[in-house]
Amino acid sequence: MLTLVTGATGQVGRRFVPRLLRNGVPGDEVRVLVRDAGRAEPFAELGAQVVVGDLRDVEALGKATAGVDAVVNVAAAFRGVPDEEARAVNRDAAVELGRAAVASGVRRFVQVSTGLVYGAGRGRALVEDDETVPGEQGWGAYPESKWEAERALGALDGLEDLRVGRLPFVYGDGDPHLANAMEWAVNWPAMQRLHMGHHVDVAQGLRRLLYAAEARGVYNIADDAPVTTVDLFQFHGLPVPPEAYDREVPDPWHSVMSTGRIRHELGYRPFVPSVWVARDAGLL
Repeated sequence: MLTLVTGATGQVGRRFVPRLLRNGVPGDEVRVLVRDAGRAEPFAELGAQVVVGDLRDVEALGKATAGVDAVVNVAAAFRGVPDEEARAVNRDAAVELGRAAVASGVRRFVQVSTGLVYGAGRGRALVEDDETVPGEQGWGAYPESKWEAERALGALDGLEDLRVGRLPFVYGDGDPHLANAMEWAVNWPAMQRLHMGHHVDVAQGLRRLLYAAEARGVYNIADDAPVTTVDLFQFHGLPVPPEAYDREVPDPWHSVMSTGRIRHELGYRPFVPSVWVARDAGLL
């Protein structure tokens, strides 16, 4: 099987692609679509095919999907980019990639999404068939554009084997995301929780979505131990802001996702069940 991976040089992609190359099925091949050939050299050294082009270039998408059996669309425009760019990358380019995949006869399409599409909490762990309520304040167009991409790809004629992985707060392997979280955590209630997932388990979950013949639809991917704001400050050895204890928690289940479906159907079990395990094992 030849698999195309987009977003290979991003925070998730550059950690996922080497694991896919090292731990994939023997004989399978990986192709990456990158804008900068130089940044793809580490993948090429591991055996990946490299196609240079922009995700927003329809002609490049045609070249990238030619002869491909499966696509894993990891590409994303996250916090800090203009809303227009978020929609162009997360929604419009994803849909064009889906169209190119259909035109090239690609059998399987894995769309990487986010648990933020759920929006408000439900007073319990979020499950895949919960109504999505994107647009949480502070995240810009990212959640909404990711949900729109899910919906548009699901309605695309010819894209019959679509799998969606909704990711939590991703960290580990030198990713600065965990340290950056403290910029936002100063404004959170003390007992607000954040569901996390180490890069090794994101890669594991996406590989399961890619290879499992029975996989269909949406799957949450996360660890076993959501952390509180207090946990985050203690983890970093920082004092908890006193005002955090005065803030009410609208829903302590906000952002907490159930991983029951991917566990029961695809055999997923986190290798790194908590951020504390990651720290003790030197995996940060």
